Amino acid sequence: MKKNLNCTCAADGSTLFSGEGFSRRRFLRVAGTSLVASYFADVIAPPLLFGAASVNPTLHSTAKNCIFIFLSGGPSQVDMWDLKEGAWTPANFTPTSYGAVRWPQGLLPNTAQHLNKLALIRTGMSWAAVHPLAQKWAQISRNPSGATGGFAPHIGAVVSLETQTKRAITDVLPGFVSLGGTSAGAGYFPASYAPFTITPSQTGLAALAHPDGAARLNDRWNLLQSIDTDRASGVLGRDATDMDSFYDQAKVLVDTPNINQIFSFSAEEHARYGTTTFGDSLVIARNLVAANRGTRFVHVTQGGWDHHDNIYGAQGNSLYSQCRTLDNALAPLLTDLSAMPGSEAGKSLLDETLVVILGEFGRTVGPLSGNGGRDHFLRMSVAMAGGGVKGGRIIGTTDALGDRAVDYGWSAKRDIRPEDITATIYSALGIDYTIIRPDDPLGRGFEYVPFAKEGTYKPVSELF
Repeated sequence: MKKNLNCTCAADGSTLFSGEGFSRRRFLRVAGTSLVASYFADVIAPPLLFGAASVNPTLHSTAKNCIFIFLSGGPSQVDMWDLKEGAWTPANFTPTSYGAVRWPQGLLPNTAQHLNKLALIRTGMSWAAVHPLAQKWAQISRNPSGATGGFAPHIGAVVSLETQTKRAITDVLPGFVSLGGTSAGAGYFPASYAPFTITPSQTGLAALAHPDGAARLNDRWNLLQSIDTDRASGVLGRDATDMDSFYDQAKVLVDTPNINQIFSFSAEEHARYGTTTFGDSLVIARNLVAANRGTRFVHVTQGGWDHHDNIYGAQGNSLYSQCRTLDNALAPLLTDLSAMPGSEAGKSLLDETLVVILGEFGRTVGPLSGNGGRDHFLRMSVAMAGGGVKGGRIIGTTDALGDRAVDYGWSAKRDIRPEDITATIYSALGIDYTIIRPDDPLGRGFEYVPFAKEGTYKPVSELF
């Protein structure tokens, strides 16, 4: 009988309606968030619905920066981070054992050299199997169609805001930079915390050099300040104030000597990171955190992981082409971050930079579909390195197909959700993930991680 891919029943017999601690009040609060049906179908532990008392946050504070690598489309976890072998496995995957880890050597040979730096979460679970919904959910840590989903900021915007008070006068770079685009922006936060989105270019950002020279630019800038005073006064509202903030940020970048070197890369670096736009993006991500000039969160997107067909194809967009691009760029990134000094004595840049690699969900397990691919699947894996994460660790164990969790691998004894990943990122960066801000548009209190204050979601401390 075909399994329902969106449902995992509780092993102990507890259900949504019979599990310990379930109450009408809790049901109404959860239902009020407009969670998709899979929230209810996939609950496997009563604490997810139990109204726990307020908890004190666990702040690991082991990282200064985060590079968030988003594999858009949903990578196949059972072919990569949680390799499951069967008659379907191509011989050229060359499955290889590294201690307790079975690894697709033929797909990710360069990354294999860094397994001692990587921690693999194998009991991850998405809430939705629809691309736009799940992608945004992973980036705002809540249901995009829920009450606060429409104005929730990206994780990077929260990091940018929370690190604002720690900025030095030399921190001229935006706190949040995106390469390849994101599914969310600043939300209801001021636009100054939105992602500064750039397209990689070997020569950097052309707009940082005014065609008529610095003197002419200063004349125009001074003229603008004298005739457009209302823009900065706030009398014209938030949009004008945001524009003024953008102008100020841009002028600082233009006026800072040698800043364009951070957004540039050499031909040698382009080749060493795989001769791809994604590789170029990781070079710039490395430069941004190495510069230590204010950027604390870098979002990098690699698209093309939606393999409903041709997943093992020798030509075109397949798992081989996608993994080649990822492998050729990720390995040198980890090499460089490990070799570069951090801002604190005795620490490398990797010690201070949390690297997170994930997609919006995983892909179906076992034999391929009739189209020679794998379809959308809630079970997923997440890889992390640096920023205090202990490498060589595996969190969670799945069954022989990669369908069900055999051992969740952490104290919560349930699947690891996007909200838990977000709490882990915030905790590593020393940000209180239980904060409830009073300034949201609805006046209901905006939770950095919904239900974290109650202990429903929390960092995966076993990583550290």
